[in-house]
Amino acid sequence: MKRFLLVVSWVMLMVCPGFSQIKSLPSFDDVLNTRRSVRSYDAAKKISEEEVRQLLVSTQEAPSWANQQPSKYYVAISPEKVKAVQELIGGNKERVKDAPVLIVSAYERGKSGFFRGTQTNEVGDGWGAYDNGLSNCYLILKARAMGFDTLIMGMRDADGLRKLFNIPDDEAVMAVIALGYRKGKPYQPRHRDFDEIVKFY
Repeated sequence: MKRFLLVVSWVMLMVCPGFSQIKSLPSFDDVLNTRRSVRSYDAAKKISEEEVRQLLVSTQEAPSWANQQPSKYYVAISPEKVKAVQELIGGNKERVKDAPVLIVSAYERGKSGFFRGTQTNEVGDGWGAYDNGLSNCYLILKARAMGFDTLIMGMRDADGLRKLFNIPDDEAVMAVIALGYRKGKPYQPRHRDFDEIVKFY
């Protein structure tokens, strides 16, 4: 039986070159346990536009209010745009100075949380931010599965980013997400006790 399995594996490697990569994919638990908010990046490692496209496709699988899909992304990947965004993220500039890609996350107002133009409950446009957060979660988890690292930054000049990327006024600028490869081992913070955050009734 063992010999049979070895033969099958060999045939799969010959016929399906991608088969060997399937076995090396991280498990979902691996992705969760190794994802960190990384504040130091390896300047020698770059990320291609095709890889970023593959990454961002995953955000389209995220759930959203009535499938409104309000999230929008503006990608700084050229050195000039990356440098321009670095000037608009306050104290995080030094932390992500070697990240090869910076992604601006935004959402369209008046979609999630509304029905036929009327606000559905007291949260209102907060549902757009909620949906954008779900989309960003897919982004950072997919990034880790691809071997990348990320940092979601709330310190940013929204007006400056809006001007830099011609972001329409009906879109709320939420965060800037650094994308790259970690340099060294990132710090692992202590989590709150489980019973502090979960209650069963």
